Amino acid sequence: MRIALVGTGYVADYYYRTLQTYPHLQIVGAWDTRPEALAHFCTAHSLRAFSSYEALLSSDADIVVNLTNPQAHFEVSHAALLAGKHVYSEKPLGMDMAEARQLVALADSKNLTLSGAPCSLLGESAQTLWRELRRGRIGQVYCAYAEMDDGLVHNMAYTSWLSETGIPWPSKNEFETGCTLEHAGYYLTWFPAFFGPATHVTAMSSTLIGNKRTDEILQPNAADFSVATITHQSGVVVRLTCSIVAEHDHQLRIFGNDGTLSIEDSWFYGSPVKVQKSFNLRRRQLTSPKLPVRLAAKPAKHEYRGSQQMDFARGINEMAEAITQGRRCRLGADYMLHVNELVLAVHHAGPTGASVPITSTFEPVQPMDWAR
Repeated sequence: MRIALVGTGYVADYYYRTLQTYPHLQIVGAWDTRPEALAHFCTAHSLRAFSSYEALLSSDADIVVNLTNPQAHFEVSHAALLAGKHVYSEKPLGMDMAEARQLVALADSKNLTLSGAPCSLLGESAQTLWRELRRGRIGQVYCAYAEMDDGLVHNMAYTSWLSETGIPWPSKNEFETGCTLEHAGYYLTWFPAFFGPATHVTAMSSTLIGNKRTDEILQPNAADFSVATITHQSGVVVRLTCSIVAEHDHQLRIFGNDGTLSIEDSWFYGSPVKVQKSFNLRRRQLTSPKLPVRLAAKPAKHEYRGSQQMDFARGINEMAEAITQGRRCRLGADYMLHVNELVLAVHHAGPTGASVPITSTFEPVQPMDWAR
């Protein structure tokens, strides 16, 4: 299946590198509004540089992969769908629910597949956790604690963070978009699959650090801290923190009647899954040591520069296989719309907090065949 990339910034190198592990996915070219960035990326990877977005949409590409800044996601995806292209978008689908719903409706009306990042639900760690939950490894699940904290980023040498071909990390846009929109999805794409649709979000978000030491004024200076509780239809409650303030912590713990399942980092598709069983002895609750769980499959190692080991192209491959096989995409439009609503509810909660009912839902997601 033929792939065209829109946006040749920092993350594009990671998509290019992981797409190389799927030889049946052919990159036919790329386009960017910035001629220098486009030339740099296409020269480095020996790709065709389209002369315009219209030229890309007139090409034989089957799937448009939208890697633009979040603020441009709607416009780029909307044009691609109108042109009859399937779309895989970086997170979020839309910066507001009206945009996201419009994209989903358009894709449905044209019988096109719309999907998006993050795709870590399809990774080995997430699939193994889900398998153990389905098997009742820790009994009835009551709640989960998830962390997406990345430390004091503004104090780090972020101006020296470069992708494989030397593309700088887009600090200004990252700070203006905010850590919730950028990172909350890494876990919020897991929980609805694990625990069913969410029904309610209670959250707060705040900008704790006014001066992030950027060369340009941030407009806006988005929230750099958020905390949320998400209630699921099944009764499971998830607590998620997200920040670029607290020390680095990406762990997930799922608490059940008979023990705990945990991983250290959702950014590593092969992060070890561990189980800690609990039992009662003479009216005291004791816990066993944490023991590793055999992963459902062996994760591939991707040789790229970065603070993670994620297969960025796995969601594109899942989407392409679904199109070819004539089946529902696991990360389908209805599912990604639901995740979009959760993320926006947390992002917009504000410093005084908000309690938001969730109105979207989705068809049940199927686990990967190798993880059943």
